[in-house]
Amino acid sequence: MRKVWAVVRREFVERVRTRAMWISAVLGPVFFAAMIFLPLLLAGGGHKTIVVVDATTTAFGERVARGLQGANFTVARVASRPGVLDSLTVEVSDGRLDGFLLISDSLLEAGAAEYRASNVSSFTTIERLERGLQQIAVRARLEREGVDPAVVGRAQLRMDLSTKKIARGRTVEESAGQSFSLAYFMGIILYIAITLYGVNVMNSVLEEKTTRIVEVLISSLRPAQLMAGKLLGVGAVSLLQFVIWGVSAGLMLGHRASIAARLGMPGEVSVFEVPDVTLATGVVFLVYFLGGFFLYSAMFAAVGAISSSEQEARQAQVPVTLLLLVSFMGMFSMLNDPDSTFAVTLSIVPFTSPIAMPVRWAAGSLPLSEVVLSVATLVVGIIVVTAVAARIYRVGILMTGKRPALREVIRWVGRA
Repeated sequence: MRKVWAVVRREFVERVRTRAMWISAVLGPVFFAAMIFLPLLLAGGGHKTIVVVDATTTAFGERVARGLQGANFTVARVASRPGVLDSLTVEVSDGRLDGFLLISDSLLEAGAAEYRASNVSSFTTIERLERGLQQIAVRARLEREGVDPAVVGRAQLRMDLSTKKIARGRTVEESAGQSFSLAYFMGIILYIAITLYGVNVMNSVLEEKTTRIVEVLISSLRPAQLMAGKLLGVGAVSLLQFVIWGVSAGLMLGHRASIAARLGMPGEVSVFEVPDVTLATGVVFLVYFLGGFFLYSAMFAAVGAISSSEQEARQAQVPVTLLLLVSFMGMFSMLNDPDSTFAVTLSIVPFTSPIAMPVRWAAGSLPLSEVVLSVATLVVGIIVVTAVAARIYRVGILMTGKRPALREVIRWVGRA
């Protein structure tokens, strides 16, 4: 045990001292902030200056220009005439105008209009224009038919359906948005973290193998001890980074309103609902992160042991990565129906449960028996996979040259 602890301490100290570790510790909160605020910032649309090119035969064009004028748009109206479209196109190209809207009588009759701009990928801007034009056209049609638009507006009062989650026999203060956010972020963080730290283990094994340092290490301790020390050392570093990320995320969420205001989107921040992370959820997250880390790091260590170059390792790691990718790709299906046969199966199979079960836990209300069964199968999977990986590691770590074929690797596993 003393020798294993020496390897753990060496792996931990070497990684903590590196610049890469602290860069990734800083980039974690940056990535977290980007996932929260960047979509809102990009989708915000902002205030646009547009021109309404009026080709209507009535005063409807003036009504459209007045109706769109407000907090989202600064609107000017020009009559449609030869050369005006070319002139406005130049204005847009030179950045003096955001875009221009072409309307005619078909807007009122058929709901057809055209918007030209240098950026037509802003869904928020397009949605605001469509909603504004629809409201103006509907009111004009109602007035033309002698119907009071105010009466129709009251009849079409928007429904506000609030949601509360029932979890483990009680109603909790958690909305649909909070439940989705929690499950979504847990799935993404687990996938990235397990893959990242597993690859770190593989690279460490490969580096020691290619530089022949492993030959010196093997002379004083068994391969299984070296592999166990690596897994525990890298695992300790990952937990340290998670503590840094967790503290940073907590501070960021606590000041999200001021951050959003500095980004110029105080009204948009309500789109992101802060999830309620309970102690039980934190425990589930930690258990499955550690389980997924040890399961996949053992496989990545075996990949590093059978490879003789970085290129070979990248090719050999593809099947391992695909196993984890299955549960990540199925995350949205599990969010939609956490109790489906597909979701339950993924949460029981050891290779997919590190992501599937935390996502199901956050998205639904699971009986304790399912969690216990999932953890039990994950522990059994870790034991079996680690035993197989240790046998591959024991033989492959000292082999150089061409990467062994699958039949030869199976023969290594069959050795006593």
